[in-house]
Amino acid sequence: MSFPLAATLSPSAYWYLARGTGAVALVLLTVSVVLGILGSVRFTAPRWPRFAIDAVHRDVSLLVLVVLVIHIVTSVLDGFAPIRLFDGVIPFVTPYRPLWMGLGTVAFDLMLAIAITSLVRRRLGYQAWRAVHWLAYASWPVAVLHGLGTGSDVKQWWMLALTAACIVAVLVAVWTRIASTSGEYTGLRAPATALAVVTPIGLAVFTLAGPLQHGWARRAGTPQTLLGAPASSGSPGSASSSTSSAPPPASSGSSSALGGSWGASVNGTVTEGQAPGGAIVDLALQVNGRVRGRLRVRLGGVPIDGGGGLSMTGSQVDLAVAGQPSVLQGRIVSLRGEEFDARVSGAAGTTLDLHAQLQIDTNDNKVTGTLSGAPAGA
Repeated sequence: MSFPLAATLSPSAYWYLARGTGAVALVLLTVSVVLGILGSVRFTAPRWPRFAIDAVHRDVSLLVLVVLVIHIVTSVLDGFAPIRLFDGVIPFVTPYRPLWMGLGTVAFDLMLAIAITSLVRRRLGYQAWRAVHWLAYASWPVAVLHGLGTGSDVKQWWMLALTAACIVAVLVAVWTRIASTSGEYTGLRAPATALAVVTPIGLAVFTLAGPLQHGWARRAGTPQTLLGAPASSGSPGSASSSTSSAPPPASSGSSSALGGSWGASVNGTVTEGQAPGGAIVDLALQVNGRVRGRLRVRLGGVPIDGGGGLSMTGSQVDLAVAGQPSVLQGRIVSLRGEEFDARVSGAAGTTLDLHAQLQIDTNDNKVTGTLSGAPAGA
């Protein structure tokens, strides 16, 4: 099967912004942590007074928050992964890589707590504010784990080099701070040194054994619908414009709202995201008519050499209908350019044959068209 328009699409601007702001946020957070660690160290050069370091530290910390907000919003607007806006505030509730996304949320919440308490520092008291302020140091390793666990560029050499540079910068700052301690704090040198040694070793072992290994996306908690279905029996490099496969056996029974033939209009957007060895084309559509709801279509495949299209290796079709207790799920059984047939089934035994005729505007990635359905075999 081929999807001829896939080659004309590219990842959305939101996808690039989400990637870029994630890397920038890590660098800025590292700078903020380094300045915080070195803030009490006495520098001999008069051009580095304590108040100047504190001012830069404060401004960089605020800038981190701004960049993180952009990172969260663009990740939601990109639409490829099922990330919701409140997933950026409430940790471990997202269906997409919940642990690793949740760590990013925890880091953001810690930074937000520091900013809020800094605004009410006089009313809160110095000791309470100082205790909360220490959370900034905890947010840094949590943010590093988030980037390694779910970052889209974690296998790129430049991202690995950037992460390593950030770790080295923090280690140098910690060792400088340890060397300058005196008096009652000298007892902290041994545990602080041990922590500074164990942390980078642990991160290195985790990276080599986890994110850099094949199959990490599945183990990290990526939904099955984003991983793609197993490859079809046809040749993946085929450039045929029309191919079909036998649909699965029909199930008996249907719900009253979907008991007969029906038609509806659809509109929405199409995006293309990168995937190991290929790409995933994602259509998010609203269905309006006798049947109302949402249609989500994902096509996974590899580019056709010289064909200007995408050889489909898997598909996922989800139809959520208003008033129905469950989402109907299935796959595409025939694809002809911007027209496809699919079969979907629900938990109640409802099985539908769908036929979609779409018009895709490659200038703004908008999709319009029609969708018709009928009980399977009708």
